[in-house]
Amino acid sequence: MDGKPRLLDEVRDQIRLRHYSIRTERVYCEWVKRYIRFHKYRHPVEMGAAEVEAFLSDLAMRRDVSASTKNQALAALLFLYKQVLKQELPWLGEVVRAKKPARLPVVLSIDEVQRIIRHLEGEVGLVARLLYGGGLRLMEGVRLRIKDIDFSRNEVIIRDGKGRKDRVTVMPASLVLSLKQHIAMVRAAHQLELAAGRGDVYLPDALSRKYPNAPWEWAWQYVFPAAGLSVDPRSGSVRRHHLDEKRVQRAFKRAVAAAGIAKLATPHTLRHSFATHLLESGQDIRTVQELLGHADVKTTMIYTHVLNRGGLAVLSPLDRI
Repeated sequence: MDGKPRLLDEVRDQIRLRHYSIRTERVYCEWVKRYIRFHKYRHPVEMGAAEVEAFLSDLAMRRDVSASTKNQALAALLFLYKQVLKQELPWLGEVVRAKKPARLPVVLSIDEVQRIIRHLEGEVGLVARLLYGGGLRLMEGVRLRIKDIDFSRNEVIIRDGKGRKDRVTVMPASLVLSLKQHIAMVRAAHQLELAAGRGDVYLPDALSRKYPNAPWEWAWQYVFPAAGLSVDPRSGSVRRHHLDEKRVQRAFKRAVAAAGIAKLATPHTLRHSFATHLLESGQDIRTVQELLGHADVKTTMIYTHVLNRGGLAVLSPLDRI
C-alpha cells in the first residue's frame, strides 16, 4: 500500500510532538497497521465507527484478547483519527470500551519476598529490592538516574512516572550501602567511557538541545546502565541505555520457580506487596497513596482487600467462638 508508510510517519510525528514514549509509538503504529490489514488495506480516512467496531469485535470474539488489550487498540485508533487525520469523531460514543474485570492483585507474603530475593543476585537483585522497598514500577526502577537518588534524605525521586507525574518514595536503609557500592562502580565505568569519547545518555523532552553537555554529565547517567551500547531508534545515536527490563523479568520468573512459590508473580507484584505490607503494619492509607503515586485513594483501597485477615481486615465471627 503506497500510502501506508507516509501515514505511519505522520502517526510517529504526532506521537513525538506530544512526547509520548517510544513504547507507545511502537504499540500505536502496530495497531494502525493491523487495523489497515484487517480491512484489506483500505485507507482509514474511508472508514469510521463501523470499521473500528468490526476490528475490535474481531479482537474480542475471534482472538479472545483481554479488555485492556482491546482498549489499547481503541486508544491507538482514536489517536489516528483525531490527532493524525484531524477528523471530528461524532461516532465516538458508538464505540464501546471493554469493561476491565475487577481483579485483586497478586500479593506475596514477607517470607515469600525474602525467598525470591535470595535467588536474585547482582544488579537485578538490587533492582528487585528497590521495587519492593520503595514500591516502584519496573520501568521506574530501571530508568532511575543518579540525580534521583538522595542519600542525604534517604529518598528516591521518581521522575515522569505513570501519568507523567513525579513523586518521592522511601529508600530502604538496608539498601544504602550496597546501592552506594553499585553507584561507585557505575561511576568508574562512566569515567572510562568519557575517556574513550563516549558516555552520553538519552535525555527526554529535547533537553539535550537546551543543555548540550548534559548527556555526558554524571547526574544524568542511569543508576542501572545496560551492559552494552545500543542504537537509539529515534535519533540513530549509538549510546548506553538503561538495563533491559526483560532481564529483570526473566530472572524474577526463575527466582519464583526456584523459591517454590505457586503464584503468578512478576516484578510488579513487589509493588503490590509493598503497599499491602505497609497497610498491614498500620501505615495510613493516604501515606501509601502518596508513595505509590495514585491520583485517587480508591486505587489504593484495593490493597485493603488483600490484607492477611481478608475483606476489610475484619475478624471472622467464627474466630470468636
